[in-house]
Amino acid sequence: MDTTINTARPGQQGSGRAVIKTKFTNPGWGSSNSLSLSTSDVRCDTALPGSTRKAGCVNSGYTPEMVYSKSGPYPELAKHIEHGQNAKNLPGKHGTNRFLTRLTDKEKRKANQKKACPPSLPRPPGKSCDEYPFASTWQGASTGGGDFSRRMINARQNSKGGSALNNFYTYNRIIEKDRFLVWIKP
Repeated sequence: MDTTINTARPGQQGSGRAVIKTKFTNPGWGSSNSLSLSTSDVRCDTALPGSTRKAGCVNSGYTPEMVYSKSGPYPELAKHIEHGQNAKNLPGKHGTNRFLTRLTDKEKRKANQKKACPPSLPRPPGKSCDEYPFASTWQGASTGGGDFSRRMINARQNSKGGSALNNFYTYNRIIEKDRFLVWIKP
């Protein structure tokens, strides 16, 4: 089986589906009918922001989930997201169809951050302002219509948790408007 999906220029993407055709033969009874099996849709791209622009592929029928744990390295971050998902009914919760969608435009991301966590907001020592939905989503404070949650959390957890989110975007090749969910574990 060989499938080619052309994505030549940086920022380009393509999709396709592989089809496997098989015919079985037995000397005693001859050949069987042909059996065709197809894969789910696959998206290949060179459109991943911040990457080395190397091509990669993902199963476009799969919705990736960012996992944070309340007993993991970012408990304050996880508790804040859980509060936003449950108490404020914000999108992105594991097990729902209320997805978050990636936003890559730097100016719009800055606008999301500024609306949720304006520079004038006092920050206690060792704390930083965390926003949910993430500024890097279309559901953020500015681009998402204004429904959001903010909380002062441990600054290191906020920074490291944000880095983990960026690694998640890269590993799962989440590009502009790709959907994902956030799963908060105990």
